[in-house]
Amino acid sequence: MFEPKAFLRELFDTAVASAAPENCMSAWLPAKPEGRTLVVGAGKAAASMAKQLEDHWGEPLEGRVIVPYGHGDACRWIEVIEASHPVPDDAGIDAAAAIFESVSNLSTGDTVVCLISGGGSSLLCLPADGVALAEKREITSHLLKSGAAIHEINCVRKKLSAIKGGKLAAAIAPAAVITLIISDVPGNDPAMVASGPTLTDASSPQEALDILKRYNVPISGTARSAIEGSKPVMVNDSDVRILATSDDALLAAAAMAAGQDITPYSLGDLTGDARLLAIEHAELALQIVAGNGPIEAPCVILSGGETTVNVRGDGRGGRNGEYALSLAIALDGHPSVYALVCDTDGIDGTGNNAGSFVTPDSLRRAADAGIDAEKMLDRNDSFAFFTKTLDLIVTGPTRTNVNDFRAIFIADRKD
Repeated sequence: MFEPKAFLRELFDTAVASAAPENCMSAWLPAKPEGRTLVVGAGKAAASMAKQLEDHWGEPLEGRVIVPYGHGDACRWIEVIEASHPVPDDAGIDAAAAIFESVSNLSTGDTVVCLISGGGSSLLCLPADGVALAEKREITSHLLKSGAAIHEINCVRKKLSAIKGGKLAAAIAPAAVITLIISDVPGNDPAMVASGPTLTDASSPQEALDILKRYNVPISGTARSAIEGSKPVMVNDSDVRILATSDDALLAAAAMAAGQDITPYSLGDLTGDARLLAIEHAELALQIVAGNGPIEAPCVILSGGETTVNVRGDGRGGRNGEYALSLAIALDGHPSVYALVCDTDGIDGTGNNAGSFVTPDSLRRAADAGIDAEKMLDRNDSFAFFTKTLDLIVTGPTRTNVNDFRAIFIADRKD
């Protein structure tokens, strides 16, 4: 008997596996450089990437990478440092400073391999001279809660950092640099992943100031001076390789669905407000159910990318939970529609879950528990909602990150 939830979970697992370093890294690795090779990096996949590098290249290798707590892996020669994410702690700051120092006195003939993945912006934290860490945290938090897009947040981060926006590459020179990336940003601009520590930053100080003004973010005179005094960083002769993206995850999931005679309909990478996007997708699903859509059931609507949330309430959750709860309300328990909404890194926002299921009886179960779905959405409290409905999906850290994965399954109307 076909089980929609099992099918959706298999789709998600297939998508994540396609972006796992053990499955995507070897095809993109260059030959091991001659001479001294130093490995640095940051992000949710950095430790598993480092392990794959060790397995393929062998010793001698040295260096260190920074990952969130719980995202480590068993490396032999490359040191793995666990630190706080998304709010930096002393362990992360000390590790970022150590990475910067370790690459600052290299020579021609040396090579630095930089392993970058989602989460690296928070982990590779080294404020610019005069910028207080507490203020940098507050600025980032304000932007996140205001619904700023990731490219806007990272533009500001680069101007307030001594290591992002190509500044790490500047320290590495005259040594060679190879940047290996697992991308978690829509459009896969390598300069945006982890705020591009080894990539050219061509943005201007005014762009960052305009973003701060757009979202009404207060800043001190010191931070303003740091932004105004920042200069574009040009990185030349850099070997940059993107190992995995959201597109890879969506293609893998689409192939799996097609293999089960379920038509995939991929919308690609999407951005925008999570609630509004969910309403659009619910309308599309209901059109398909009614026989007026672009494809026929049974089918699955796939999408990736990164939505935003305008935080208005005091609840707990993440952008995938916000989308899922809005979707559940918009679908209103339609019996033919199921969904899975997860972050491929295994952690959605402030919860311990990757995301959640939406099923035809999610709203009914919430009502039976005395929960008002719309009030929970107003409070941005999707985590509590899906905890009560028993729809949370808990995977633990996946040690990769190609951002969000959304799958809406529409059963054949004869079912």
